[in-house]
Amino acid sequence: MKSLRSSTFSGGTLVVVVCLVVMFALPRTISAFGVMQATLFAGMAIYGLSQGFVWGYAGILSFGQAAFLGIGAYTYAIAAINLGDTTLAAALSIIAPMLFAALLGYFMFYGRISDAYIGVITLTVSVILFELMNSTSGSQYHIGDAVLGGFNGIPAIPVFAPPGKPDEPLDQIGVWYIAMGALIVVYALLKWILASRFGRVVVAIRENETRAMLIGYDPRMYKLLSFVVGAGIAGAAGCIFANWGGFISPTVFALTMSAQVIISVLIGGLGTLIGPILGAVAIQYLINIAGTQHVIDPSLGLGIVLVAFVLLVPQGVVPVARALLLRVTSPSRGNAASSSTSSSAAKPESR
Repeated sequence: MKSLRSSTFSGGTLVVVVCLVVMFALPRTISAFGVMQATLFAGMAIYGLSQGFVWGYAGILSFGQAAFLGIGAYTYAIAAINLGDTTLAAALSIIAPMLFAALLGYFMFYGRISDAYIGVITLTVSVILFELMNSTSGSQYHIGDAVLGGFNGIPAIPVFAPPGKPDEPLDQIGVWYIAMGALIVVYALLKWILASRFGRVVVAIRENETRAMLIGYDPRMYKLLSFVVGAGIAGAAGCIFANWGGFISPTVFALTMSAQVIISVLIGGLGTLIGPILGAVAIQYLINIAGTQHVIDPSLGLGIVLVAFVLLVPQGVVPVARALLLRVTSPSRGNAASSSTSSSAAKPESR
C-alpha cells in the first residue's frame, strides 16, 4: 500500500512539474496565436477534469456538464461588466455553479433518483439554459449594464486584470499563465481530495454504494459534495473560456459541449486525472483541425472518434498505456501474478 501511494504521489508530482515546464516554456517557443489556442486547451482540460472527477471517481454521469461551464462563463461576464473587478468576477464564476449544483443535486440525490435519470436531468437542465439564454435577444434583457444579447451573446468581456487595477488588463500571455496555473491548482486539488478520507469514501461508494451505506456513510451527502466540486471546476473552466474569446454566447450550453467532455474522459480513461486532461486537449485539437476543412462535419468526426475508441480502446488511452508500460518494464510480474492466481483468488483484492 505504501508503494502504491508513493508511486501515485510521484506520478502526480511529475505531472505538476511537466505542467510548470509547459507553462513557462510555451510562450517562448510558439507564436501569440499559438499561445491563444493553448489557453483554450488549458480551459478545456479543466473542464475535462470536472467530468473526470464526477464520473470517473464519484460514479455520477452528468450528461449536462455544460450547464455549469456556461453558468460560470456567463457569471464572469456579467459580474466583470457590472463590478469592474475581474478578481471578484472570477470567484463568483466558481461560486455560482456550485450553488446551482448544490440546489439541483439536493433534489436529485436526496430524492433518491436513479443514476440514469440523473444523467437525463442534467442534460435537460443544459437544454433549458440554452433555450433560455437564446431567447434574451431584446434590449430589455439585461442584468445591470450587461446586455445578455440572446443568440448574439455578450461581446467585449473584460479580460483578467490584477486586483485593484481594472484598467490594466493582462495580455494573452498573462491569460495563458492564469489558465495553466488554474489547471495545475485544480489537478493538485483533486489529487489531494482523492488522497483524503473524503476521496476514499467517494470511491468506495462508487464501487459498492450499499456496502458503504451499511458501514455508516451517507452516499447522498458524498455524491452531492462531489457534484458540487465538479460544478465549481467546470465554472472555473467557463471563466477561462470567457477570457479566452472575450465573448460568450448560448452555444456554451449546447449539447456539443456536453458531448465533447464525455468523449474526452472516455478517450483519456475513466478513473484517472491525467486521462481527461490529455483527452480534452486531443479532442479540442481535432475540433480545431476539423474547423479548417469542409469535407467532414466536426460533429460527425467526433462521433466517429467516440465509436472507434469505445470499440477498440474501451478502457481509455491512459489505463492501456499504463498496463503496457508495466508489462514492458516488469515482465517478471506477469509470471509472479500467474503463479499466485490460486492464492490471490482466496484473498480480497487490496486497492
